[in-house]
Amino acid sequence: MLALSIGGFGIGTTEFASMGLLPDIATTMGISEPSAGHMISAYALGVVVGAPTIAALAARVPRRMLLLALMVAFTLGNLGTVFAPSFNELVASRFVAGLPHGAYFGVAALVAAHLAEPGKRAKAVAMVMMGLSVANVVGVPVATWIGQALGWRSAFTLVAVIGALTVAALVLWMPRLDAMPTTSPITELGALRRSQVWMTLFVGIVGFGGMFAVYTYIASTLTDVAGLARALVPVALMIYGLGMVAGNYAGGWLADRYQLKGTFVGLAATAVSLAVFVVAAHNPVTALLLVFLIGASGSSVVPGLQTRLMDVAEDAQTLAASLNHAAFNLANAIGAAVGGAVIAAGFGYTAPAAVGSGLAVAGLGVLATAMWMDKRSAA
Repeated sequence: MLALSIGGFGIGTTEFASMGLLPDIATTMGISEPSAGHMISAYALGVVVGAPTIAALAARVPRRMLLLALMVAFTLGNLGTVFAPSFNELVASRFVAGLPHGAYFGVAALVAAHLAEPGKRAKAVAMVMMGLSVANVVGVPVATWIGQALGWRSAFTLVAVIGALTVAALVLWMPRLDAMPTTSPITELGALRRSQVWMTLFVGIVGFGGMFAVYTYIASTLTDVAGLARALVPVALMIYGLGMVAGNYAGGWLADRYQLKGTFVGLAATAVSLAVFVVAAHNPVTALLLVFLIGASGSSVVPGLQTRLMDVAEDAQTLAASLNHAAFNLANAIGAAVGGAVIAAGFGYTAPAAVGSGLAVAGLGVLATAMWMDKRSAA
């Protein structure tokens, strides 16, 4: 579990540190911040493409070997970011770095569920995802501080080092997992024929877009709107990470006990938090409080959606579990694009939160429909 979590820590650091360093990257590359946001979208699209492709094509690969290969690819992709000579190459390297993301988390979640005690699958999955949450408490602030002090490329050097450490940890600590069955590409692709798989994915795509619309431009929102000193942006990212840790733990508990009802509560809290942030962002204290709540409410939904996909995918669990992170990162790409569009249109840095709240409400509608379909099927 610790080895898997270290990998999640590295992935979370590279994904979210990019957002905290976006103003620095834009300045270095001589482009606007909304244009620099395309590198965020490129990483997210890499996840969207890589998750289903790798999960299907590598269906017969033993799980331990697959995890090692994915983390090696992740490390090499981030090294490409470190040495990217221009913005086009930077965008391409972010796309490559994102390719193993979804498949890694999908396989790691299945391993966690395989090793978990009865009735504690969601909690085990949440513990693996805890690396992603802890990254926002430690990894992202540290990478942001280093990036601001030594240049943004140094932050991705740190990520590459974490990736190498993950490979070593997996080699030393990961069991052989011979009891975990492999499948076939045809079997895995069967997940795409199940309506509840698509409904669950749509919840993540729509519901999470708003959270990422806010987080992508959080650095400028806190400095330009809330009046927070630029040096305190890493502290704000740490507060967001603490919210993710709390929400991730609570989400695992809710999913094990209340299934989709617990997920519904978490997504509703996300919609409310984003709406309140539109007003709260004008004061540094209330802005930081809402940053915590947005992180907590958003991450509380992840364990429930992850275990839900395992349940409805039947024998195609690897593809379904990987697609969950493809959905989240498609939401990331949509959120970054929508947030950049409303900012570029002159609506200001609080506009992404208003649009994001509407997206979360739309996600609630999709989730309510999925719950109704479940009840109808049972009847």
